[in-house]
Amino acid sequence: MTVLTASRPARPQQQVPAGSARPGLTPAEHAERGRAARAAVPRQSHAAFDPPASRTDPIELLERQAASRLQELVPVRYGRMIESPFAYYRGAALPMAADLAATPVSGLTVQACGDAHLSNFGAFGSPERRLVFDINDFDETLPGPWEWDIKRLAASLEVAARENGFPGKQRSQIVMTAVTRYREAMRQFAGMAHLDVWYARADLDELRAQLAAQLTARQRKLVDKGMATARTRDSMQALSKLTRMADGQPRIIADPPLVVPLADLLPEQASRTSIEAWLTRLLAGYKRTLVSDRQALFDRFEFADAARKVVGVGSVGTRCWIVLMFGRDASDPLFLQVKEAEQSVLASFTGASKHANQGQRVVAGQRLMQAASDIFLGWQRNKSGLDDGKPHDFYVRQLRDWKFSLDIAAMVPSGMRQYAALCGWSLARAHARSGDRIAIAAYLGKADIFDRAITEFAAAYASQNQIDYDRLVAAVRSGRVAAERGV
Repeated sequence: MTVLTASRPARPQQQVPAGSARPGLTPAEHAERGRAARAAVPRQSHAAFDPPASRTDPIELLERQAASRLQELVPVRYGRMIESPFAYYRGAALPMAADLAATPVSGLTVQACGDAHLSNFGAFGSPERRLVFDINDFDETLPGPWEWDIKRLAASLEVAARENGFPGKQRSQIVMTAVTRYREAMRQFAGMAHLDVWYARADLDELRAQLAAQLTARQRKLVDKGMATARTRDSMQALSKLTRMADGQPRIIADPPLVVPLADLLPEQASRTSIEAWLTRLLAGYKRTLVSDRQALFDRFEFADAARKVVGVGSVGTRCWIVLMFGRDASDPLFLQVKEAEQSVLASFTGASKHANQGQRVVAGQRLMQAASDIFLGWQRNKSGLDDGKPHDFYVRQLRDWKFSLDIAAMVPSGMRQYAALCGWSLARAHARSGDRIAIAAYLGKADIFDRAITEFAAAYASQNQIDYDRLVAAVRSGRVAAERGV
């Protein structure tokens, strides 16, 4: 098992396939492909971020994106985004995708995450019940340039480090650490067999043992506490937190507008029955996307309750349900999250997905990029939405399966550097599974030229992010957009 030791614009007319490793080439030919890309697009060219005067207003892009969402929840999204520049950054994947589309790319493609900021990495349980660290959000995944993911990650680290009050030298060290680890890991993966790359994962128990000597006593305590907490975050914990007994049955607790149970969304019995039937049909279709043994497991659970739930920052306003099911008895719960999947923010710049169902796009991308995926991960399309009668695509996963993310605001510089290294390694491993890892490694080279270029880019983009955040705050103050804060 492997752990951590291991200048033309991007405007393609059609989506380029991930996994462009070109079987049949020798390793030397793959490497030459990367060196040729480096000659055409020098590594230093990635340092530049010089938005044109014609740059699309980011608030306009957010407004376009909000048009397809539940309008009563859009103010919640804006309210969450104006909490801080980093909160804005989390919700502004589309404006950044538009900016990245005008930056240099090498022409080497991967299955891109599309939203690889540092809060979209975290811990979760593998099917073997090991605690692993990996990317954990794939709403925007699509084949595309590998550089876009590393730039999204690097800029997020710079934005978060500024928000934490770290001085410029420490911020640069944090960003450099992530990019250097990405480059070094990609070079390591370039020398590995395909199966070894596929089996590589960041097992947190093994990683904790490897890094024990490098951690302070306080850091070891925090890591141990976080890992212990992660293992408690399961359906049983969700049951105790999200439900109460009503008429002898566990029911999801209302917390509007964040959580609206089935019974409150449409109070009339006939309406509640129709929603339950709608969800039952959706889940029946979803079950067919699971492998056969997991279909058999899913059949052992019965529907009990459901609620609409607001999640995240950028996702606020998309249709999202939590579904409570029970197996053998009330001590055997299963909480599923049924989340709407819209077109990726990358699609306007790379081309539409080969998957007609956007939920399938998310699931396929997640399975390709993640070292271990949720056993209940699947998708479904509902032909008639409850609120608008239009078709909507969804993907399904467990609501909590040892999922745990670190508190970014509480990090000190040394802790954020270690976290940045882990994110950089995980992103390289994800890209190595789908792209031409030998060519990408050859493009990156042994020197830190690319690392320094991305660090420079991150600083420039963080400044742009601050400007865009201020624009959104001004738009709220002027009444251009409505924001509901503190929700």
